[in-house]
Amino acid sequence: MSGLIDGLPDVIALQCLARVPFSLHLRLQLVCRSWRAALRSPELLKAREEANASEDLLCVLAFEPDNVWQLYDPLADNWITLPILPSQIRHLARFGVISIHGKLFVLGGGSDGVDPSTGDHDGIFATNEVWAYDPLLRLWSRRAPMLVPRAMFACCALDGKIIVAVRDIRSVEDVWDTLPDLNHSHNSTCSGVVIGGKMHVLHKGLSTVQILEDKRQRWAVEDYGWPQGPIAVVQGEYFVLSHGIMFKQEMGGEGARKVVSLAVDLQSRIGFGMIGVGEEIYVVGGVVTNQFIKPLSDVDVLNVGSERPTWRQVKPMSRCQGSVLGCALLTI
Repeated sequence: MSGLIDGLPDVIALQCLARVPFSLHLRLQLVCRSWRAALRSPELLKAREEANASEDLLCVLAFEPDNVWQLYDPLADNWITLPILPSQIRHLARFGVISIHGKLFVLGGGSDGVDPSTGDHDGIFATNEVWAYDPLLRLWSRRAPMLVPRAMFACCALDGKIIVAVRDIRSVEDVWDTLPDLNHSHNSTCSGVVIGGKMHVLHKGLSTVQILEDKRQRWAVEDYGWPQGPIAVVQGEYFVLSHGIMFKQEMGGEGARKVVSLAVDLQSRIGFGMIGVGEEIYVVGGVVTNQFIKPLSDVDVLNVGSERPTWRQVKPMSRCQGSVLGCALLTI
């Protein structure tokens, strides 16, 4: 990375490049080889963080097309299509997805693929493979596999590591260690969320929550009694969308809830992704089930940081549509 900008030390020049929005990086890489190397280097992420120039990008995988992720840049209001996830599993679904250390991780999962000529399912219920996407290199790479194949599991990023319920924890060195089993296992879909510095596992249709405590030595079980529905975290606060109403949910079993906004238009929409980005909640994709099943690429946004939260639409996904299989926030 020598000689990035004439007359400036490289450490200062890198700080200048770090302040350029991510949407312009591809153009900047065409300037010269040294700029290309700098914009693809791990040092850039550190420089962007030091300069308070990090950006939150939304990553989405929908049912159509097969294994294609898209990345949304809120600043540019633009969707970028990533290279196809190189897994051999068709229509990878029921996986875990986490963003950590400036990379997107896709863990495990099984196939939703069906042979169109016979109607037979692919028969792959679960895998232990782990893939990581580097947005600077724009490449997928295979990482250390999980200890056992799994699908329909909860995972989250905590203390610089990826935690997977039931048993695994992943360190930054690609080493998997074991954790205690969950106290209760269920067949329902579950999700993981970090609350107060602890991993919480929530099961669809159940009011009980399992919490990883005591320096990850045991799971506690509490009954929060939260309304059922997708959950989004916005600046440490928790929002639940239930029966067409967006609630702000206080923590704990006796936590109060406050109506934030009505979302009547979402009542006939299922299979969407919901995630917090900055001070806003993004509702992405899904299908409408009125008289016909219609796959959607729409993106609706609720600003919960304002005194009067209002809904707006941003640019729809440019290639993906239908039920959202994975949704994560990538900070670079």
